[in-house]
Amino acid sequence: MRRNYLSWFEPEGEHPCLSPNVLRDRVFPHIDAGESVLLLVIDNLRFDQWRILRELMAPQWTVDREGTYYSILPTVTHYARNALFAGLMPLEISERYPNLWVSENEPEGKNMHEEELLRLHIQRLGKDYKMAFYKGATLDGTPMKDGNYMELLRNDLTVMVYNFVDMLSHSRHDMQMVRQIASDVHGYLSLTESWFKHSDLYQFLQQAAQYPVRLIITTDHGSIQVKKPLRVVGHRDTTTNLRYKMGKNLDYNPKEVFEVIHPQEAHLPQSHVSSRFVFAPQNGYFVYPNNYNQYVNLYRDSFQHGGVSLEEMIVPIVSLRPR
Repeated sequence: MRRNYLSWFEPEGEHPCLSPNVLRDRVFPHIDAGESVLLLVIDNLRFDQWRILRELMAPQWTVDREGTYYSILPTVTHYARNALFAGLMPLEISERYPNLWVSENEPEGKNMHEEELLRLHIQRLGKDYKMAFYKGATLDGTPMKDGNYMELLRNDLTVMVYNFVDMLSHSRHDMQMVRQIASDVHGYLSLTESWFKHSDLYQFLQQAAQYPVRLIITTDHGSIQVKKPLRVVGHRDTTTNLRYKMGKNLDYNPKEVFEVIHPQEAHLPQSHVSSRFVFAPQNGYFVYPNNYNQYVNLYRDSFQHGGVSLEEMIVPIVSLRPR
């Protein structure tokens, strides 16, 4: 993947379905065919986690098509989910809509403008969908929380961004109890199953199956359990993510990482003219020399995202209909 990634952006190069193409190729055709679509974007959902959900949903939902697409790099919400909704790579978003792109070093939320980016995406394609957009870690604040499922049929497209799985991943190294339960992939999947069984999302999907709606489940990126520390030294403005670094004057072993010296080749904006991106491959994670052993032990075996691995990049896009 490291060998081929940049070639996917060459004009004549062949490439798999990437984040910016997902809605145009896999979602909008259902609406154009006259279906009411419920698009459920579960943040940070690995393919094996989706398989847990599929088994639990099987009594109410039939899978018409189970596929995958490739998340762009970095495999984090800021880049991948904005690209998913905008139908554009991050560099193009920052150039076309500079007021809708929040750069790495700015304190405000990086995904505040997703609904607007999606509406602009639909508009650019010459479509006129009636749409509703909801986002949160629960269904609170949505009509469906109050049992108003007919809302799904009144819209051409209902988008629900559900953040709980991403919160679960991040709490893996913050909460000792979660860390003990999800000590490996098997435990992490078991925790996912337990959460879903008791979530308002599961209850909602059981009820929604009583209505003639097309359900499409996808995500922005996955995650991987990290085990191998990689030494890196950076400027104080270097990004803090453990799986990728963006900044200037970065010091690292180029044999250990996937480096993008010229971010524009990966269609990524840069905060400084000399900024570059480096990505941890497989199960690596970046650690600074200061307090090295402390951070190695703190983050080893945690689930992280942002880098280059099959678990982070190859993610589910699934089309379902009620039984």
